[in-house]
Amino acid sequence: MNVIYRGDPGFEEARVDRIFNRRLSPRQPAAIVHAGCERDVADGVRLAVERGWAVTVRSGGHSWAQWSLRDDAVLIDLGGLREMTYDAGIVSVSPAVRGGSELAPFLSAHGRFFPGGHCPTVGLGGFLLQGGQGWNARGWGWAAEHIAAIDVVTADGALVHASEEQNSDLFWAARGAGLAFPGVVTRFHLRTMPEPRQLTQTVQAFRLDDFDEVMTWLHGMHHTVADTVEIVALTKTDRALADEPVLLVTAVAFDDPGALAPFRDNPALKRALLVVDTGPTTMDEQRARQRHDSPEGHRWEVDNAWLSGPPSAVLPAARRVFTELPNDKAFTIWFSMAPLRPLPDMAFSVQSEIYLASYVPWLDPAEDARHREWLRAAMADLEPVAAGRYLGDSDLDRGPVRFLTEEIRERLRAVRARWDPYEKIGSQGLSGDSVAPTASSVANSH
Repeated sequence: MNVIYRGDPGFEEARVDRIFNRRLSPRQPAAIVHAGCERDVADGVRLAVERGWAVTVRSGGHSWAQWSLRDDAVLIDLGGLREMTYDAGIVSVSPAVRGGSELAPFLSAHGRFFPGGHCPTVGLGGFLLQGGQGWNARGWGWAAEHIAAIDVVTADGALVHASEEQNSDLFWAARGAGLAFPGVVTRFHLRTMPEPRQLTQTVQAFRLDDFDEVMTWLHGMHHTVADTVEIVALTKTDRALADEPVLLVTAVAFDDPGALAPFRDNPALKRALLVVDTGPTTMDEQRARQRHDSPEGHRWEVDNAWLSGPPSAVLPAARRVFTELPNDKAFTIWFSMAPLRPLPDMAFSVQSEIYLASYVPWLDPAEDARHREWLRAAMADLEPVAAGRYLGDSDLDRGPVRFLTEEIRERLRAVRARWDPYEKIGSQGLSGDSVAPTASSVANSH
């Protein structure tokens, strides 16, 4: 086990290694364990118990809030675990493996597919533990629903296997508990699907003057579109279309190009700046666009909300976050989950038909306060129509986040009491329906 203690040479480099958000937290772990195998993970957990420290985990490093960094904790870095094996429809994979840039090509060689994160550099650990809002979630469900089993190091340093049949309460918690999960996942066993044979897309671009008309129409029709289609509307700056931000309505059909026909009924179509009607595309092309919109080396502010209500209430509340972007790299998305399906028995429990998230990257540290204040104010506008938050796009430095229902939160408390009597792994701050950042240890985060 390779351990670097605070004050040792190389500590600062290890503290921020592989962190995507370069608006770096000042939080100082007591020690960092670079795990090369599961035994290293177990030894790291035992070290934390012996010293009275909390445990945090770094999987892919893509957590906006950098949950792997906590003062006076043992940070277990899983970057050295690189397993990917495939057999009979099941892929076994380490948490730090990136879903789009690593797992996707590995599975493609077998003719298989897994609905990982849209940004191809997102690691699987935190993504899956938080539910996993992956490709075509409205049709294929949350990525966590495709977990067949997990291998976990528990708070006493034991390695256990969990599935629907074995340690089922731990398996239940792994699908949605996020940073409140009371263990360190070292391996996911994931059900895969046949790789889509044909992808087609419709893209429509509009000036923001058409925002109300286009989004009112989209709110009224998205639940009628076949669930083979991923539907996303977003505002961003695209200099090829206009000097100011534009509204894009995008729809990607998986093996079902005819399902894009309803988008031809957009009432503002004659005023569109761009129309791509059922054009061919590929997953590589889609991932490249996602990676372009999420540039490396930037400082980030990100927040989100599940929206509930009629267009007459939702659109005025969302106007600032969509139409007043603070810089030319920022973008805000509207993601359809309609019609909502009943969730399986898992910890993930808060959602609505519409997901909104705003992503703000920049480079200059002098711009930190301005961008943080813009996002704070824009998200405050949404509170009257917000049903909760998705943990994966949340920053707990702003305050508690409601991502569990009350019933699920109480059930999770019982699971944590069984599996982590030391209160060392996962959030200790399940206050109300939320997780409070000042009272949380962190399990796997991406």
